[in-house]
Amino acid sequence: MQQASWQGSLWLAPDFAILHGAAGATDSHAHYAHQLMLSTGAPFTAQLDGVIHTARHLLVDSLRPHAIMAAPAPMLTIYAEPQRLGGAALLAAAGGADAPTPDGIAAALQAQPRQVLADARLQRALDQVDALLSGKVSAAAVAGAAHLSLSQLERLFSAQLGLPVRRLVLWRRLRLAIRFILLGSTLTDAAHGAGFADAAHFSRTMRSLFGVRADRSLRQLKVTLLD
Repeated sequence: MQQASWQGSLWLAPDFAILHGAAGATDSHAHYAHQLMLSTGAPFTAQLDGVIHTARHLLVDSLRPHAIMAAPAPMLTIYAEPQRLGGAALLAAAGGADAPTPDGIAAALQAQPRQVLADARLQRALDQVDALLSGKVSAAAVAGAAHLSLSQLERLFSAQLGLPVRRLVLWRRLRLAIRFILLGSTLTDAAHGAGFADAAHFSRTMRSLFGVRADRSLRQLKVTLLD
């Protein structure tokens, strides 16, 4: 299938992002973020878990395979970190107006209460992952920071975050590399700064998790950073 590029404007916050612009077809993909797609005009056609939907809005929960098949009108696409904001929060933020705007959705999301991790050890582990992202992320170092054994660490990540440690690290590397590029870094510098082996590894990950090519998408966005 033809790879889409992201075109338009992006509002980027620490735990959510809002993309407004033209959308094309993507390959089937699945990523860790919750995603809400809203058409600002004609309905779009998307595949979710192998089922085809033609709609003006569609919520895609974390890790569910999906693809955009056709999107004739500009779209608002909202992404949110699942351990901070649930799908219901996205729907509430977008449903407060007849014609939602990126600024309005951003303000509504900023006002939403954040979910808090019940286990403080898990938060310590995530903080350690982020501190190590520019280089090797040792599972032993992450477990040590959280005062857990390796087996306890894996069980905690799988049970409470829905991902094994290695996959969660990859997701956070990708998120960091995207931010670097949006702030002006080259593909290579962003990949290395986020701990990828090289730009090719970053590009493959981007295509696998978002269904688009990094070199065709990230440079074309007008970015607004939100606190």
